[in-house]
Amino acid sequence: MATIEFTACPRATEGRAASRRMRRVGKAPGIVYGGTTAPQPIELDHNALIHALRNEAFHSSILRMNVDGASTQVLLRDVQMHPFKNEVLHVDFQRIDATRKIHMKVPLHFVNAEQSPAVTAQAAIVSHVMTEIDISCLPKDLPEFIEVDLVRLDTAHSLHVSGVTMPPGVTVVSHRAGDPVVATAVVPKAVVETEEAVATTEAEAAVVPATEAKPADAKPEEKGGKKESGKVEDKGGKKESGKDEKKK
Repeated sequence: MATIEFTACPRATEGRAASRRMRRVGKAPGIVYGGTTAPQPIELDHNALIHALRNEAFHSSILRMNVDGASTQVLLRDVQMHPFKNEVLHVDFQRIDATRKIHMKVPLHFVNAEQSPAVTAQAAIVSHVMTEIDISCLPKDLPEFIEVDLVRLDTAHSLHVSGVTMPPGVTVVSHRAGDPVVATAVVPKAVVETEEAVATTEAEAAVVPATEAKPADAKPEEKGGKKESGKVEDKGGKKESGKDEKKK
């Protein structure tokens, strides 16, 4: 990974008024601290800084800062932005020691979600619960990002921090209890309702032939026929016998 370089100048004046004057002429105030050297106020070209901040690597990589011809390795630690303007109010950098571990937040890059069983077999939507992760490592081992492979993700199990493969020399610094979730897959409600409707239709279709088979049974027809024939014969017999008795 190529080292990102930028240039800064020493800042002689401090305070809010001085910072406002600096911003009006296209400069951004900042400070660099850490190591064995005293903190040093600096100023940077505002447009160049805004352009650099759009680069993800600028936030999670070791930077080379040039001040008065001297080069120093630093990390970006904090950026204060204007509430509604695209303007940097202040920026903080920290000097690094190659022999001491650093604590950084690095972004997560998710790959192979489209090939996971959750998407291919269950039409699930993959949700990224975490987009960055806290790590600890020596400056030489600092990764630009952590790659998270989702090829085995399914709806029955979420991917936790313990399931993310870390680069050599990098350890996770977790501030949460247990094993935090990194990514999960959820089947949309519309898909669940459609599957339930299909299952209900298939179940009803399987019950209908068994219900229609009952009226076709031979026993009810025979039973009904006997009753009808018995009534006709009885009525006919009574009427005929009554007529014969009157005639006599």
